[in-house]
Amino acid sequence: MRTVGVLARPDLVEAGPAIRELVQWLRDRGRSTSLDEATASLGGVESSATCHISPGRAMAAEAEALVVLGGDGTLLAASRLLDHTVPILGVNFGSLGFLTEIALVELYPTLQSVLDGTHAWEERQLLHVAVHRAGRPDVEADVLNDVVLGKSGASRIIEVDVSVDGLFVSAFRADGLIVSSPTGSTAYNLAAGGPILHPTLPAIVLTPICPHMLTNRPLVVSDDARIEVRLLASREVEVTAALDGQQTYTLSDRDGVVVTRSDRRLHLVKAAGRDFYEVLRTKLKWGDTSARRRPGP
Repeated sequence: MRTVGVLARPDLVEAGPAIRELVQWLRDRGRSTSLDEATASLGGVESSATCHISPGRAMAAEAEALVVLGGDGTLLAASRLLDHTVPILGVNFGSLGFLTEIALVELYPTLQSVLDGTHAWEERQLLHVAVHRAGRPDVEADVLNDVVLGKSGASRIIEVDVSVDGLFVSAFRADGLIVSSPTGSTAYNLAAGGPILHPTLPAIVLTPICPHMLTNRPLVVSDDARIEVRLLASREVEVTAALDGQQTYTLSDRDGVVVTRSDRRLHLVKAAGRDFYEVLRTKLKWGDTSARRRPGP
């Protein structure tokens, strides 16, 4: 592994010293660094024989591993830049850091394990989303978390019908619908009352947002399914399809979204000794761990 990419949240001024230190640390170990232009500017780093500065996609194409400095939103943005599988180290500068779980003090030991090929990692499946809109070009993209059909008006609901593998499932009257990957199950899906899925499960979850009927509950299907969602009635409110919360497209009645499993997967590097359930407990305060803290008789 010769080249490590570095991507920081564009406005993350406090990451400047870490960027400079990281470039020097890699240079001392005979590695090159590839930075996007905004990250290089944050760190005050200039182009050299061992430090390449280029636009985001070119930076990602050159990287054999990628260090992401920021929060979960920065890692979601990084996932859109990559078209090949490389180890991704998400270093948390954000408020939650569920995906960017590596603390700054853990960066160098973890990165050294990547360079040595001994790192712990977890594979995350992406979803492929196709947005079909009458009179406009189709939009296709991969998402790591979810695609959300939602509305802008607070007092009205929308109607969508859902089919899985060509079989009609239900017509939902709700504030919206979330189609989530297992990775995204702990994001908006969880806030909307959907289930927590282990991130390695081969599954997709459909969760209605504030459904008008109490019987409309979340549904988990296989990740090899083809999910079709069609907007039946927007009831005079603006309806959008939001991809990972970062790309948004306006829908009209009869427009639709098709979700399938992507051919792409992400290779997320894990901090040594930390598992998914520990992250649930520490980041989301999930479960009761008091029993393990009670003194014995």
